[in-house]
Amino acid sequence: MKQNMSNRALCGALAALLAAAPLAETAWAEPQADEEEIETAGPDTGALFKIDMRARPDIPGLIVRPDDPLQNLTARSAVVMDAATGRVLYERDMNARRFPASTTKIMTLIVALEHSSMDEMVKVGPHAAGMEGSTLWLEVGDEIPMGELLKGMIMRSGNDATVAVAEHVAGSVDAFVRMMTEKAHEIGAKDTSFVNTSGLPDANHYTTAHDLALIASYGYREVPHFEDIVSTKEAEYPWVKDDTHRLKSENQMLWLYKGGNGVKTGYTDAAGRCLVSGAKNNGIQLVTVVLDSAYMWNDSIALLDYGFSKIESKRLVEAGKPVARIAVRSGKQGEIPVFAAKDVVLPVDKSGNKDYETRLDLPRTIEAPVQAGDKVGTLTVLYEGKPCMHVDLVAGASVEKKSFFHLIGHFFSNLFKGIF
Repeated sequence: MKQNMSNRALCGALAALLAAAPLAETAWAEPQADEEEIETAGPDTGALFKIDMRARPDIPGLIVRPDDPLQNLTARSAVVMDAATGRVLYERDMNARRFPASTTKIMTLIVALEHSSMDEMVKVGPHAAGMEGSTLWLEVGDEIPMGELLKGMIMRSGNDATVAVAEHVAGSVDAFVRMMTEKAHEIGAKDTSFVNTSGLPDANHYTTAHDLALIASYGYREVPHFEDIVSTKEAEYPWVKDDTHRLKSENQMLWLYKGGNGVKTGYTDAAGRCLVSGAKNNGIQLVTVVLDSAYMWNDSIALLDYGFSKIESKRLVEAGKPVARIAVRSGKQGEIPVFAAKDVVLPVDKSGNKDYETRLDLPRTIEAPVQAGDKVGTLTVLYEGKPCMHVDLVAGASVEKKSFFHLIGHFFSNLFKGIF
């Protein structure tokens, strides 16, 4: 009993410290989080600290449908998405155009990762060093590895870092911003328009909760290093200009929620409090978005809890078990089994509904020699007819190539069978 009370007190103290942490954002400081009451979590929730969802405050203009299962949610727009499939598990006004504030930097990150390498050196120019708003205090002439700069950009919302990255990748901010909007539309975020890399307010800089969820889901699913960067809690770099040389993420969800692994906070007067969150549990990656939220931590935890309550992970294909067989030419063995290189684990509705189908892309035959584990094809999982996962298909056994004399003997054997 004393141990339980001690743990509860420790959790409460840590939660209070997190709630009191200041959040530097775009061009304005975000309101303190201590207006949200934090308690220790119960065993039935993914929250490490349960956010007290009491009666929703009176928010002028907020419209909540009578059938909305999350009546106390304070966000004007919200969505929970399964990142693997893009399936929407909950939404509130998710297609309304809104200002994204610094959640913009999620797309800045994706474009940078797809057009550069983590070890490239980025040189800071005067335009970047002079950026307004939240900053990493970069100075003209600083040279920083791309990977470190991107982590700093996400952890501390450095507007200066976004400009340095853009100029390095595309030569100018304008060119990079065009790449951002084009990539968003390619992903399926058709109602998104970017005019800067940071999220500073502009009438032509907008998105939707659904589009942001699609963008973040794409990052988790398709972009190497994305998850590592958005889930980094703390890092130490020599170029950080204080005595500690340390950076700490502004995203409290990394501490507040079990499996929390992203993504990005945002705040401006025009956008309100915004948060794109990610959490992975039991092989399921969820993404939540809240835009113009009175209590973004509360809302995000409630959304993640709701999402995880609706789905569960299911192993659709087991690695090491044959999914097909393939013929081998010129080999001492004429046919071998084919395995998936890894388990295929995807979320399914707890109601038992199945919306997946698999497609095998395999040649009719392969040429010896073959080593067990060699890639021989691809297994594609489709959700509602659209690809959501690709897994290598590999040879399940090794096959040596027949020797020259074996081939000659085989030739004459077949010849005589034809004659007689």
